[in-house]
Amino acid sequence: MTENKMNHSEMSLSNMSIAAAFDAPVDVLLMINREKFMKKIVKWPLAALILLSTSAPLFAAEVLPIKAAVSEVLEVNPDLAAISARAEALAALPDQLGTLPDPQLSLKLVNLPIDSFSFTQEGMTQTQLAFSQMLPFPGKLGLRQEAAQAMASAAGFGVGELRLKLVRDVKMVWWNLFFLDRALEVVTNNQALMRQFIEVAESKYRVGKGLQQDVLLAQLELSKLFDSQVDLEGMRRNEAIRLNTLLDRPATRPVVLPDEEGENVPSLRGESVLVARAAQVRPMLAAREHRLEAARLRLDLARKEYYPDFNVGVAYGLRQGNNPNGTTRDDFVSLMFGMSLPLYTGTKQDRAVDQRNAEHLGQRYALADDQNRVEAAIGKALSDYRRGSEKAELFKTGIIPQAEQTVASMLAGYQVNKVDFLNVMRAQITLYNYETQYWNAFSKTRQAIARLVAAVGEETIYE
Repeated sequence: MTENKMNHSEMSLSNMSIAAAFDAPVDVLLMINREKFMKKIVKWPLAALILLSTSAPLFAAEVLPIKAAVSEVLEVNPDLAAISARAEALAALPDQLGTLPDPQLSLKLVNLPIDSFSFTQEGMTQTQLAFSQMLPFPGKLGLRQEAAQAMASAAGFGVGELRLKLVRDVKMVWWNLFFLDRALEVVTNNQALMRQFIEVAESKYRVGKGLQQDVLLAQLELSKLFDSQVDLEGMRRNEAIRLNTLLDRPATRPVVLPDEEGENVPSLRGESVLVARAAQVRPMLAAREHRLEAARLRLDLARKEYYPDFNVGVAYGLRQGNNPNGTTRDDFVSLMFGMSLPLYTGTKQDRAVDQRNAEHLGQRYALADDQNRVEAAIGKALSDYRRGSEKAELFKTGIIPQAEQTVASMLAGYQVNKVDFLNVMRAQITLYNYETQYWNAFSKTRQAIARLVAAVGEETIYE
């Protein structure tokens, strides 16, 4: 096996076709070298096949490593840009809500007689300039600002949570594509092998050593492989559209992945350690905690509404004309003080407190639910990772090598008419299925890691 790709999907008869070798000795057939054979029958890489099957120009396709896909989605995804803009908008609210209402400046004509509209006829006529300021009860402004700040912080953590989900989704789709590429390679390889089996069956049938149903059986299995190829190619197109959508690309843009990816299985931290770490760094939990704090502050504010708000002001009245004794009329200064009267507490303040109590309780339950979901997501991702890695290792080191030996032995037996063709076909189909299951388990393991990173909230999940 090469460093990063298995050779269990490749088979050769060392420079001679199976059809030409059906009369060769058994020991020759046992010297099967799958790697060399597949290098001869696979004349172009899978990436070229993908490009040729699309209507997009060839030069538009570039190999997309998983790290490049992650970087791109964080730069161009419109959903992330939208929620980031919303977080910036919420960040501008606390200062606004923590500032006093705008003061009032007014200009009045007071006691102006309507018979003459003279400013000097009556002594109480004045031009009045007034300034007033509404003052909320002490503590209300601070609570409004703190509640808005908590919601702004929650929105900021929401941006971080969406980043985690986008990275997870991109990795999930990317690994689906990687599996489909490998599955298409396995199908292509097995199609070539099946053609060789057809040649073997036809050659033996022509010389009277085989049966016609063997030829028909091989042709049927080749048709099934073409059917599988159609399904896989359709699935790949759908996954490519999903990835292009996440990356804000045209839906029909070709997506070409690297041919190889490291198969080493990393060692992960324990579940309790990851759960404890998630409680500290998971943005979703931090956002929920800030929403809970905002709900508590709004409840405190609702209780403050039982207290009145105040309004203070000062006015300066300018008078014209003279007093009866000939002296100049003096100007007036007025001071004002007002307050709200919370008289309808039964239908207003009481109901507001009930509302905020319910909201606070709802946020507490939501936080507990989020914590449970995070723990469940971590446990499930770890379970899927362990199962997938164990299956991949079993297929790689045990089942597939044994299946390869079985196919070689069956071919040797068929060569000397000791094994019927049906058993040879069954052995090859079984090997094909195992190879596909290996790559499926391999990709599922990587997807489980992606989900685990998103569930914990950071990349440092390894020992």
